[in-house]
Amino acid sequence: MGSSNGHIALARAKQHNSGRLAIMSDTDVAEILKLPAEERLRLVEIIWASLVTEPSSVPLGDAQRAVIDERLAEHERNPDDVVSRAGVLAEARRG
Repeated sequence: MGSSNGHIALARAKQHNSGRLAIMSDTDVAEILKLPAEERLRLVEIIWASLVTEPSSVPLGDAQRAVIDERLAEHERNPDDVVSRAGVLAEARRG
């Protein structure tokens, strides 16, 4: 994502988010976007790790909720139609 695209995306996020992102200044965002890719990726990893600790705090959109509901319904219809952990790992190792 280019610098101007980053500013546009963050501006949109500010418009739609009444949370803490709104307190970030454009200068803060500009400084983050100037960081080397490796450092920006590290920030993403830190943020992602903080979200994983409280998954219930991450809001789901209607489309995401619909996918989860459909997958749960499918599992309830066919509870024995599963792939073992070993099967998943074997498939991943095959490529």
